[in-house]
Order: sequence, then structure tokens, then C-alpha cells
Amino acid sequence: MGTLILRWFLSKKVRQAVDMCRQVRKLIGAQRDLLSPEEIQEISKAARELSNAMAAGDRLEGIEKQMKNLEKVANENLKPYPSASLRENIEVFLVTGVVVLALRTFFFQPMAIPSGSAQPTLWGITADDLRGRRDVKVPHGLDRLIQSCWSGVHYFHAVAQADGELRVGPTAKFSGFINRQTVWVGDKPYRFWFTPDPPDAPQDLASRAGLRPGQRIRKGEEFIKLKVVSGDHLFVNRFIYNFRPPRRGEIIVFYSDHIPRLIEETHYIKRLIARGGEHVRIGNDRHVYINGDRLDASTPGFENVYSFDPIRPPEKDRYSGHVNNFIAGKYGGDNLAPLFPDEKSEFVVRANHYLAFGDNTMNSKDGRDWGDFPQELVMGRASFVFWPIGERDHAPSRFGWGYR
Repeated sequence: MGTLILRWFLSKKVRQAVDMCRQVRKLIGAQRDLLSPEEIQEISKAARELSNAMAAGDRLEGIEKQMKNLEKVANENLKPYPSASLRENIEVFLVTGVVVLALRTFFFQPMAIPSGSAQPTLWGITADDLRGRRDVKVPHGLDRLIQSCWSGVHYFHAVAQADGELRVGPTAKFSGFINRQTVWVGDKPYRFWFTPDPPDAPQDLASRAGLRPGQRIRKGEEFIKLKVVSGDHLFVNRFIYNFRPPRRGEIIVFYSDHIPRLIEETHYIKRLIARGGEHVRIGNDRHVYINGDRLDASTPGFENVYSFDPIRPPEKDRYSGHVNNFIAGKYGGDNLAPLFPDEKSEFVVRANHYLAFGDNTMNSKDGRDWGDFPQELVMGRASFVFWPIGERDHAPSRFGWGYR
């Protein structure tokens, strides 16, 4: 056996012979109900003779002779498949599909960031109404295609061809891959195609563009001039928590099933703050306290979250620590943290539960509002950002592993 393994590595002819035996035995198994016992015996005998020749260390000429004999016997006895090349391509496609599904189910699952609650660590979908912005030119042709594919920046632009009243149709969905919405100015329809957003993101393009049904539009008016930037797309590491529990400060993804006040049957992405049995407070200094110990920029996983200037007020889409309801109210936050009304309020995480917050503390519905959730709902840890690749207007690219 050791000699055969060595010859397999050193000789292409031996590798071809081994593969030939494997393929013939595979075909015998697939056609066993079609072949007579005599045919099976004859093919098996030829395959066995080739295997014995290799195991005995025969010269390559002898192995090639046995290969030709096996090919002859197989052609005489095996039943030909119609469209053999097509069948082989389909088999390869199905095997590849099974491998991809297995990787997605057990190892790495893709996910799109729908909202801004994780900003500026991970960006969700953003939309800018550019009407009236004469300084902004909508790109066309190749430049528009490159921005869409490379940086996830999409433009929607239309100029009214006649006067008329604006009407907005419902969003039509096609196979889950593309959406269409029709807008009328008078009797003239304008159709816009766009990819569907995650379930907990707005699906209505007209609302994002600021269109108001019933408004009068004049000929030549840019009634829609919208820029939509796709959220980050990343892989979720599904297997790491099979070997250890999540650590404080890690960005985790969890199912929303049966969590009160959350959208059902979707995923949420937040930063893990506390685990079962821990006592949590949010101080007026915008720092979280766990069992009396203060989290700060030296705590693993919170290097950026607590990198804010304490003199600067908390703002949306900037690292501003974590705010309780008292601090949020002072700066325009509308009941963001009802479970943490002030710095003295303490929340105790239930056993076998986790508490998680969003990094965008002034624009995040998170555990400050809906509390903790069962640990078995955790799907995995946020991993590699695979798209968009290029930079966007609001922030540099997060492509890769580099975000925290």
C-alpha cells in the first residue's frame, strides 16, 4: 500500500489509473439494477486486474495495458447514458450547491446590515434626497455601473415630461430578487427597479425619495433625484460559538423570534454588553457599568465605542458611548432607553440571557428598550465584510476584517 501511495504521487499515469478504477466502480453501483451478474463480474474483474497491477508495482506499460482492457470491457458492458456531458455538468452543479448550502448553514452565512444602529462600525442603508442640489450630478453609463457594483451607490433620477399630479403605486416584488415601483406624473408612468432591502428596512422607494402623492409637478422638474447607498454585507461566523460562548464586546448576530417588540423572523446585529446574572447601569458619563465596574476604551471590544470626546455632546452616526434615557432626552433622543431612565437605574440580566446595545447610541433601538434575550437565539459573530468594496461618501470602506 505504501508503494502504491508513493507511485500515485510520482506518476500521472498511476493517478489516472486509480481515478479510472474509481469511476468504473461508481458506474457499476449506479447501474447495478440494469446490469446482469455476468456483466458486473466481468467489469469488476478488469478493474481488479488493474488495481492488482498497480499494487504489484508493474511497469507503466503494463498498467497502461490493463487500463485499455478495462476501458474496452466497460464500453462493452456498461449502459451508455444519454447526454452524458450534460448529466456530468448537472452533477457537478448539484454537488457544488450542496457544498455552498452546507457552508452557509454551518459555517458562514451572508447578512446585509439593514439599519443604522451599528454605525459607524457597520453602516446600514442610507438615502439622500438630492432634489434642489444643483451641485450634485447624477452619473451615467459606465461610471454609474462602477459605483453601483464597487461601492454600492445607486441613483434614481427622473425629470417630468409634462405637468401633472403625482401618484405613487405599490411596490411590486419579483421572486425576491428585484422590486419595482411605478410613479405617475399625470398620465405618464415612470418605473424604477431596485433590489429588495432586508425585512426591517424600508421597502418603499418613493418614501425614501420624499415623494408626496397629490403634489403638482411641472414639466422639466426633477421630481426624483435620490441616492441610495447599500448597507454593509458581511459573513456571519456560525461555528465559533460551538466551541466557546460569546465574549463581551463582540458583535453578535441573533434571531428575533419571540422577542417582544422586535420584528419576527429576521436577524439583529448588536454588540454584546452583559451576560446572565450581571447588573448593568448606564452612567451620565455615557459609560456602562457591569457589577459596578466601568467599561472604557481599554476594555476589549470597546476601543472605538468609548473613544469619544466627553466634552462633545452625543450625536448620531458617531461614537458617543452609551446614553441612558436622561442623557438621551437632553440631546433630542426620544425615549431611547426606557429600561435605563437614569444613572442609578440597574438592570439585571436574566440567567441564560444576553444584553446587547447598538454602537449608534443616539439612533439605536436595542437592549436599553427591549431588554435581554435568550442566549440560544445567538446565530454567530459578525465576520468578514465582503461588499461594498470601495469607499463611500460617508465613510471609508470596511471591506475585510478591519472593523471593530
